[in-house]
Amino acid sequence: MPQSVNLISAVKEIADLLALDSTNTVNLNPVADRIVQGLGYRRAFILLYRPHTESLVASASSGLNIADFRKLDTRTESGILRDVFDRPEATVTANIADEPPLSFLVDGEEGSSLLIVPIKSGKRCIGLLCVQPNGQPDDAGDQNGLLELIAAMIGQGLRVEMAVLSEREKLREENLHLKKELKEKYDFSHIVGNSNAIRLVYDQVTQVAKSNATVLLRGESGTGKEMIANAIHYNSLRSKRPFVKLNCAALPDTLIESELFGHERGAFTGADRQKRGRFELADGGTLFLDEIGDLPPQTQIKLLRVLQEREFERLGGTETIKSNIRLITATNKNLEQAIANGSFREDLYYRLNVFAIHLPPLRERKSDIMLLAEHFLEKYEAEHEKRIRRISTPAIDMLMSYHYPGNVRELENAIERAVLACDSNVIHGHHLPPSLQTAEVSGTVTTLSLETAVEAFERDMIQDALKSTGGNVAKAARMLDSTERIVGYKIKNLGIDASRFRQ
Repeated sequence: MPQSVNLISAVKEIADLLALDSTNTVNLNPVADRIVQGLGYRRAFILLYRPHTESLVASASSGLNIADFRKLDTRTESGILRDVFDRPEATVTANIADEPPLSFLVDGEEGSSLLIVPIKSGKRCIGLLCVQPNGQPDDAGDQNGLLELIAAMIGQGLRVEMAVLSEREKLREENLHLKKELKEKYDFSHIVGNSNAIRLVYDQVTQVAKSNATVLLRGESGTGKEMIANAIHYNSLRSKRPFVKLNCAALPDTLIESELFGHERGAFTGADRQKRGRFELADGGTLFLDEIGDLPPQTQIKLLRVLQEREFERLGGTETIKSNIRLITATNKNLEQAIANGSFREDLYYRLNVFAIHLPPLRERKSDIMLLAEHFLEKYEAEHEKRIRRISTPAIDMLMSYHYPGNVRELENAIERAVLACDSNVIHGHHLPPSLQTAEVSGTVTTLSLETAVEAFERDMIQDALKSTGGNVAKAARMLDSTERIVGYKIKNLGIDASRFRQ
């Protein structure tokens, strides 16, 4: 055996080999080489247990030719190797010629003994470290102690590798699951609405999704431009690649270029490391630039160059980076007017306006209002753990008569507020936001006195009861714990048409 100083050096080298990079697969062949070369053994080989086949598999060796190395896989099902694995204790076999499965390892008089040490992860045996000394070992106890130390280091290295691989596999599965959820969420069939205006949008999205054409989404705030951008990406040929978003209005002019193109370390004050921009992050996938009309003039020039040349440089860098992205942009501004007043480049406009899709405001989609309301009701009653059966007729009338300056986003907020405010299983008019009820916004009433408020509440309750009873006044009165005469009187005074509720 080598002297102690050499032993320490060899063990340190083995430790360094096992700790090179815990993010990569552990390479055990160099470890086997150091055991042989640094510790003075004739041969060394490492067997690892594979749970899916329930077998010991040769994973690394030193001093074995390829033919003998391959033989090991067929000699581990029975005999001393399997016995040590099943009863994991270090063992010395004095003469492997007495072990038929391993007799091919005997070379004349030398190397006829075999030291077998279990490799453990925690208390579980995961493999074997086997070495053949040069001649018969005369200090087996010391050798076993040293080999047990090396086996423990190998076990720790493999344990880290298995943890990393397990975490990587978990992240991969989560990533696939999330991508599947996103694809399902943004499937065309999940876009709510059947009005002519939204059907035209469906048709256009279907036409353009499978291509790589640049898309310009136009429409007022809250019309669902980002949702349509998601639908285009997740139904495109790039759906398995990144979908990267950037709101051009959310960042100051000094940061927008860095976000788009990235920067090198030292490119400006505070740039203490290299940063990849959105164009690099979206490589092979889709880049969605929202509020493109707010892009600063200087950045418009650089964006135009990227679209023309399909390449760019990071801020402060000289390396030219190729750009393989599909670009989708969106704006609520009048770009033609912006071109006229000089705030938006005409040449960039024509680059972006390859396939334009206009998203109609909600006031032009009246027939979709209740479909959207029911969709949001289902979403938020589940989110807030409430059980709401329906929306009352007066509340429906209020929803249908409102003009929604905030479009679909405002309707969604109104329904979420109503779900939170609702203390029964029916959403009434008073659960809706004040903006749907006040004179200033809705234009439906001029004053709101106590008498008017009471009448509105009574009208709401009576109409709701009539709807539930199919226009039957007597049944409605019983539901309201009143008499048919009183309810009939109020129906007449409040101008309610009971016949509209008859089935």
